[in-house]
Amino acid sequence: MSKILVLHGPNLNKLGTREPEIYGKATLEQINEKLRAFAANLGCEVEIFQSNSEGELIDIIQNKSETINGLIVNLGAYTHYSFALRDAISGLAKPAVEVHLSNIYSREQFRHNSVTAPVCWGMITGLGWRGYLLALEALVGLLREGEEI
Repeated sequence: MSKILVLHGPNLNKLGTREPEIYGKATLEQINEKLRAFAANLGCEVEIFQSNSEGELIDIIQNKSETINGLIVNLGAYTHYSFALRDAISGLAKPAVEVHLSNIYSREQFRHNSVTAPVCWGMITGLGWRGYLLALEALVGLLREGEEI
């Protein structure tokens, strides 16, 4: 059974109340509940963490590296400048998918660049909470495809 680590970065703990016109009305716990239910339907397991701390996110990636098969990340603002998180994802050497609730390319110019995307297998942006489910489905599919080859 595949085990997927889901990391939510800074300010995502405020979902549902922080700029709902941009990030939607779903709370982080509602998104996590949807992820857990969808994972059960896919026959995989998710381990979910949120932190506002860059170092804590790096520690989680490193500490879970031996027990997970893949990674889903929404690193919030760290996406645009955290080379340390980029290196942690790259060093994981496992498939990762980057998720953004809003369409980062239709927002401020500084949000158009992701330093973490080049070390991820793919990115889903602008589809709200559904992006997490799409990332999970894609990641599990890619892992199963790799097992078959």
